[in-house]
Amino acid sequence: MALLVRTSPDRAAAWRTALHQAAPDLDVRLWPECGDPAEITALLTWKAPPDLVQRFPNLRVVFSEGAGVDQFLSLDLPEPVSLVRIVDPALTGMMVEYGTWATLALHRQIPAYRRQQSAHEWTRLPHTLARDRRVGVLGLGVLGRALLERLQLFAFDCAGWSRGAHALDGVTCFAGAEGLQPFLARTDILICLLPLTEETRDILCSAHFNAMPRGAALVNCGRGGHLVEQDLLDVLASGQLSHAILDVTAREPLPVDHPFWDHPGVTITPHVASDTTPASAAAQVIENLQRLQRGEVPVGLVDRRRGY
Repeated sequence: MALLVRTSPDRAAAWRTALHQAAPDLDVRLWPECGDPAEITALLTWKAPPDLVQRFPNLRVVFSEGAGVDQFLSLDLPEPVSLVRIVDPALTGMMVEYGTWATLALHRQIPAYRRQQSAHEWTRLPHTLARDRRVGVLGLGVLGRALLERLQLFAFDCAGWSRGAHALDGVTCFAGAEGLQPFLARTDILICLLPLTEETRDILCSAHFNAMPRGAALVNCGRGGHLVEQDLLDVLASGQLSHAILDVTAREPLPVDHPFWDHPGVTITPHVASDTTPASAAAQVIENLQRLQRGEVPVGLVDRRRGY
């Protein structure tokens, strides 16, 4: 069994070090030094080559280097090839940090105070208690549940929406198409942590923004494909939304002439909300390789029909 790591050179070296510490006998190879392609049975990468299956005929598992897997779904992997996403406590912790920061910044009106600072204006804005601020998370997977658990510590009024029904302590849960409108209607700060699928593409659109309370705010840590960018610009111009914090965009890097860069109602970060740390995630990769060898289901196995 040989595991091929295909990522940036510095990250690839970090992965090899971490994997060898966890499993010294594992055959780890770094792209493009693949050796005999027939010996490659596992690939760890963020973006796979389009000829993946033809190039590596004995491939048995593809590990996504991050939590997202939408970039792999168009490859039409054969059924025997498992697609596995990283489920790493460090990755989850980073997303919780980012989501908490964004929520608190919006709750305490930091974007408005930044605009005042630029204008040399000193004005105290009305304050809302956390218990009266309604936060809603789109997506109740590992990341969404962890973020809601943390936000409850600040006494926010928390809700979540997902495709299927969930029950979470202290969280008002909504599900399915029939639950989306009432979820949006009670959400002052909307945080998107959904996987990108055909069902969720363009979910952050005018129809849904207009279902939210006037002056609500958006945080998108999901995928750029969730957002209809012109719709966001329109609702910011009308005042329907007050601000948006975007960690992901449809094109990355964001083009230099994109209106988001200089928009006073948009805060941009360069897809940094969360990242996989090889030193932390290597143990899960090794465990899943062992599970597959034993014929067991790996942790983080993706249902390719559902897209996550």
